Amino acid sequence: MDEQDVIRAAEAIRGGGSVILPTDTVYGLCASPYRAEPVERLYRLKGREPQQPTAIIASDIDMLFECVPELRGRSGLILRSLLPGPYTLILPNPARRYRWLTGTTPDAIGVRVPELPDVSARVLSLVGAVAATSANLPGGPDPQRLEDVPVELTAKVAVALDGGALPGSPSTVLDFTAEQPRVVREGAVPADAALARVAAVLS
Repeated sequence: MDEQDVIRAAEAIRGGGSVILPTDTVYGLCASPYRAEPVERLYRLKGREPQQPTAIIASDIDMLFECVPELRGRSGLILRSLLPGPYTLILPNPARRYRWLTGTTPDAIGVRVPELPDVSARVLSLVGAVAATSANLPGGPDPQRLEDVPVELTAKVAVALDGGALPGSPSTVLDFTAEQPRVVREGAVPADAALARVAAVLS
């Protein structure tokens, strides 16, 4: 992948556009998380209902703390025990940051720090973080290859980067906003092992 493609993707994200990036699990439809307008544009492009939350993918844990400082403390112990990895962690968001990402649950926020393919890691190193959802249409299959992404999306994004074939299973989603954690979605890795790791850290 040409370095110019990486730069074009980063510039598109900074400019408020949507791009398609390979993640550690499936291809993702991504935009800047820092303002409402790029995220609203991403939702319209995908046909995603505004009440549905969307996760932030950060380049590393330190960047995640910059995005959501309140994640330090108990939440920080949880995410450091699991990230980087193929998880989406739903954590308390007491400052109600990123209202345009949190849907009907402004007191919670979904975060990810995946082990990204090199091309996406290079993009994230330039932009810090993205809002990301699977690059499919509502109810459609999760795209394992760039050619699996619906043409309705690839034709309308600023840049689509090819990272080859990906694992194809979406992230495992765990909710830590209540006293007892909840498995929202079994995905790329078993939830039980993750919950045991978190319990050991918090005990």
